[in-house]
Amino acid sequence: AGIGKCVAMDLARRNARTILACRDRERGQAAVEEIRAATGNPAVVLQLLDTSSLASVRAFASAVLRQESRLDVLVNNAGVTGLPFAITSEGLEQTFATNYLGPFLLTNLLLG
Repeated sequence: AGIGKCVAMDLARRNARTILACRDRERGQAAVEEIRAATGNPAVVLQLLDTSSLASVRAFASAVLRQESRLDVLVNNAGVTGLPFAITSEGLEQTFATNYLGPFLLTNLLLG
C-alpha cells in the first residue's frame, strides 16, 4: 500500500521485473495482481519479507541472489511508527529492527 505500491506500479509500467517484498502473503498477492492488471506486466512477483526479522531478511536476500541474475534498483520502503514497545524473537526492539536494522542488513546482503 502507499508509496511502495506506487513505486512498484511505476517500475512495472516501465516494464521492469518487479519484486514486491511483503510481510502478508494475501495483501502482497492482491497488490501483485492489481499491478499486473494495471500495467500489463506479467513480471511482477511476490516474495515474503519481514524486515523486523533478521532471519527473514537473510532468507529473502538469499532467495533473490539465487533466483535473479541481477538487481538494478532496491527501494527500502518498509517502516512502522507508533507501535507499542516490543522486542522481537531475536532480542531487538521491533521498530528499530523494522525501520533500520532490517533494511541495512538487506542492502548489505544484496550488494554482493
